[in-house]
Amino acid sequence: MSTEISALNHRPVIIGGGAAGLMTALQLAPEPVVLLSKAPLGAEASSLWAQGGLAAAMGDDDDPALHLADTLAAGAGLCDEAIASRLVQAAPAAVEHLARLGVAFDRWPDGGWRLGLEAAHGRNRIVHATGDGTGREIMRALIAAVRRCPSVALLEGVEARSLIVEDNAIRGVLAVNAQGSLVIDTGRVVIATGGIGGLFLDSTNPAGCYGQGLTLAARAGALLADLEFIQFHPTAFDGPSRPMPLVTEAVRGDGAILIDDSGQRFMMDQPGAELAPRDIVARAVWHRRAEGHRVFVDARKHPGAEFAERYPVISAFCKMAGIDPAADPIPVRPAVHYHMGGIAVDSEGRSSVDGLWACGEVSRTGLHGANRLASNSLMEAIVCAQWVAESVSGASHGPLKVGVANAPAPASDPSAIRPILSQGLGVLRDRHGIERAIRSLHPLANGRSAAADPALVGLMIAVAAWRREESRGGHFRTDFPDVLPSAVSSSISLADALDAAREIAETGSLFAGNAQP
Repeated sequence: MSTEISALNHRPVIIGGGAAGLMTALQLAPEPVVLLSKAPLGAEASSLWAQGGLAAAMGDDDDPALHLADTLAAGAGLCDEAIASRLVQAAPAAVEHLARLGVAFDRWPDGGWRLGLEAAHGRNRIVHATGDGTGREIMRALIAAVRRCPSVALLEGVEARSLIVEDNAIRGVLAVNAQGSLVIDTGRVVIATGGIGGLFLDSTNPAGCYGQGLTLAARAGALLADLEFIQFHPTAFDGPSRPMPLVTEAVRGDGAILIDDSGQRFMMDQPGAELAPRDIVARAVWHRRAEGHRVFVDARKHPGAEFAERYPVISAFCKMAGIDPAADPIPVRPAVHYHMGGIAVDSEGRSSVDGLWACGEVSRTGLHGANRLASNSLMEAIVCAQWVAESVSGASHGPLKVGVANAPAPASDPSAIRPILSQGLGVLRDRHGIERAIRSLHPLANGRSAAADPALVGLMIAVAAWRREESRGGHFRTDFPDVLPSAVSSSISLADALDAAREIAETGSLFAGNAQP
C-alpha cells in the first residue's frame, strides 16, 4: 500500500464520490488526480437520491435572465448575483455536456427537452432523466465515465480524516482504509463531500452525509459561511424509512395539491399556493402538523392515472407502503434536505486556506443565498466542477508536507447529535432552543469521542443560527420573525464558534445583538 500511495503523491486529491467530485475529476483530465470515496461510488452520495433534476433555461419561452430572476427571488437577498448570473448562463451547456457523457435525459418524441415545473420557477425549465430518477441516472453516467478515465486514480473505501496544513497551506491528506492509515502528499485538495442531513433524525440525505467536509475544512482553518440556512423539503414521505424517500416537487408542478387529513387544501390562499418557495411550504406543513393534522400530497387528479409512468421511483416506495398515488393521498412531512451554507469559496471555488477548494453542496458559492431554488443544486455541482478544475489545474503544486502527520481521529458517529439538532435547529427556531443545543454540543465537540466531529459541525451551525436575529429563507426564528432591512452574509471560523459556544455554555446566554450576523 505504501508503494501505491507514494506513486499518487503530488496529484490533486478530490474528497467525495458524488456528482461534484466525479465531475471535478473528469474536468481535470488528462491531469492525473486521486479521488477518495469513503463508500463504493454512489452508495452514500446525496446526488444519487436527487429526483427533481437540473434547472436550465432550455425552453423556447425561457432565458437565463429569467432563471436568474427566479434564483435571486428565492435566495431572499443573500445570493451573489454575479455568481448566480454566471452559473445560469452556463447551465444549458452543462446539460448538453452531460448528455454527451451518456445521461439519458427525458425528451419528447421529436427530440425536444421534456421540461418540468417546480416551485418558484416562472417557466418549465427542469430537465429530468427517467422521470424522478435524475440523480441516479446522472450518477450512473458519471461513475461509468470516471471508471473509464485513465487519469483518475479511484480509491474506494478510503476516508479522509484530516488535512495536513502548515502556514495556512495544504500539505497533505491523512486518510484511513481497512488496512490502516495512509498519507498522501499534495498541495491541492478539493472537498466535495455533500450535505449535513445525517446530523438530523428526519432527512432525505443518506445517513453517512453528516458534514465531514465541513469538519475537515474547519479544523484546517478555513472560514465557513451561512451555516444557519438549512432547507427543509416540505414533502418527504412520512414513514419509517431513513433516509426519507422524497415526493419530488415536480409532482406538485404537475398539478398535485397539499391537503390535510380533513381534506382541506391549506396552501390555497398563499401566493404560489403549493408552488410557493420551499421554506414557506415547509413552515405551512410544519404548522399544520403542529395543530394535530397529518398532511398529504394529493395526486389523484393530477397527474392521476399517469403517476406510475411519470414517477416510477415514488410509485415503487408508495406501493411498498400500501399506497397507490392514483387513488390514495401520499403522507408527507418536512425533512432536512439541503444545506445552503458551507465552506466559504470565491468564484473559482477556492477557500481561505491555500490549496483547498470546495465544490457542490459542501461549498457556499453564493448561488443559493438563504433559500435554494429547486433543482439549482445539481446544476451548481456540475457547473462549478469546471470552474474548480480550471483553478486547480492552474495552481502551483506547493512543497512536500513537512513533519509527520498526527494519528487519525476515531471514526465518527453522529447518532448522539441527531436529537439535539432536530430539537434546536428545526423548521422553527428560537433563542432558548438554540442555546440548549449549544450547551449540549459544546462538551461533545471538545471531546475525543466518536461524536466529536459531528458535534463540532452542529455547534458551528447552532452558533451561526443563534447570531442571526431575524428570519430569512431557510432560517426562521419565532422570537425574531421579521426580516432585517439589510441582507448580510455570515462567516464563522472554528475558533470563533468555540469561543462563542464556551461563553454561552458558561454564562447561560450572551447579548447576541453585539454579534455581527
